[in-house]
Amino acid sequence: MAPEPLSGGAVGDEPDGTEQPLLSHLRELRTRVIRALFGIAIAFAPLAYFSRTIYHYFAAPLLHLMPAGSSMIATEVASPFIVPFKLAAVLAFVVALPWVLYQIWAFVAPGLYRNERRLIMPLLASSTLLFYVGVAFAYFAVLPVVFRFFVNVAPEGVAVMTDVGKYLDFVLKLFLAFGLTFETPVAIVLLAWSGVVTPQQLAARRDYVLVGVFVAAAILTPPDVLSQTLLAVPTYLLFELGILAARWVVGMRDRDKAAAEAKSASS
Repeated sequence: MAPEPLSGGAVGDEPDGTEQPLLSHLRELRTRVIRALFGIAIAFAPLAYFSRTIYHYFAAPLLHLMPAGSSMIATEVASPFIVPFKLAAVLAFVVALPWVLYQIWAFVAPGLYRNERRLIMPLLASSTLLFYVGVAFAYFAVLPVVFRFFVNVAPEGVAVMTDVGKYLDFVLKLFLAFGLTFETPVAIVLLAWSGVVTPQQLAARRDYVLVGVFVAAAILTPPDVLSQTLLAVPTYLLFELGILAARWVVGMRDRDKAAAEAKSASS
């Protein structure tokens, strides 16, 4: 049985492709997964070769703030070897993300309406770009502020010598948090397109959203006003951008439906 098209298709709009048996879909899924993994492997090879250099650049926001003569440490025997390779594997997935998303798109596209296919590709491209922007923002703007706070509040006589594995886990969680936060406009567009909420309803709840993002920022960031603001302000601005994008997308959907209904009535 062919996959069901997503909701939101206009009247008279039909998905592409013919019905195929389940086994055919499973073979197609296997092909797409293999291609996605192959793309990640291609990205991983050069990153693994330069993994130690990449980790040094990755640790730069903290290393630049540490006292002279101090350094990061490795508390596990294999950490100096495993941790840079772990970072290379994560970066390989991030680098190959557009290729992975394309494979997902190619698998689900036959079950989508034409107007849905027209929407999905820009959403995939924008979600990838926004994730990259969120990670870059965390690295260049947030990490220096966060680490400066941690180093400055260290008690006298306490040397700041972070374990390489703990550092990697902390920073990756922060990157993931900011990367997902920057997906706010895409999430709003999808909610509005599916009819869960309307742009007008979202706009009417601006005050609650503003309070909510600052509360969330206070929980997710260190207890200083600057780092909380660095997360809360972009999140709220992205919320406003999402409302504008949702209004445009919903208007486009409504126009498509009206045109299809008029065409159906005249035929």
